[in-house]
Amino acid sequence: MQTFFSVKLGSCFHLLMDPSQPIELHLEPCLNYSVVYLQGPKGVINDWRKFKCEDQDTPPSKKELLRQMSNPQSDDIPDRLNRKMSVQEYEMIAEEDEKCLSKYRQQCMKEMHERLSFGPKFESVVELDSAEAFLEVIEKAHRLTLVIVHIYEDGVKGCEALNSCLDCLATEYPSIKFCRIQAAATGAGKRFSDNVLPTILVYKAGELIGNFLSMTQHLSEEFFATDIEAFLSEYGLLPEKEFAACPDEEEAGVEVE
Repeated sequence: MQTFFSVKLGSCFHLLMDPSQPIELHLEPCLNYSVVYLQGPKGVINDWRKFKCEDQDTPPSKKELLRQMSNPQSDDIPDRLNRKMSVQEYEMIAEEDEKCLSKYRQQCMKEMHERLSFGPKFESVVELDSAEAFLEVIEKAHRLTLVIVHIYEDGVKGCEALNSCLDCLATEYPSIKFCRIQAAATGAGKRFSDNVLPTILVYKAGELIGNFLSMTQHLSEEFFATDIEAFLSEYGLLPEKEFAACPDEEEAGVEVE
């Protein structure tokens, strides 16, 4: 029976930070036989060589040597995992420019993030125009998707600022479905009168897990996206921040760190 292995990711990231340091390769039995990532330190270095081969700033002579060093052979995987790297190989890695290494790190982080991420992505605030649309968003959301709904009304203090804050947070937390709806459109205008606006409702798997009326009472007179982020984080309602930034934050008047 064929045995599969998984590789601890820590050694790979350590290698990216300092490729000159020797690193042990730890192999562990992998219980998931459907997908196997054989990506030890040598695999990372081979990926780096291939990346340099595609970089237009690399001289042709180096490209050819890199191709020879990273040429995959299906029948020599154990040899490539166990052999020691030559001095020439270490020198080749060490002499590469920092700019290209930085690009490679970013590419690896992006690929790793995409593999570990799951569920739908949104990246913008959804405007709801009716009570039916409101209910549909809650009922049809993925069971792992957090739904944050801002109930607002034009002209009510704090509503416009909170809308701007959520526009920014939506880009930083694309796994969260941010929505907004005018109080009159909810069909429960009496419940959401001006004195309880702006209101934030938080749902997950169809259940209400957060209900914050009169948000301005919990914040200073002037508040920003970071304040809303801190408030929601205090209640454990935000996941780990993803790699994104708020566009045109100065023009939007929203401060983001």
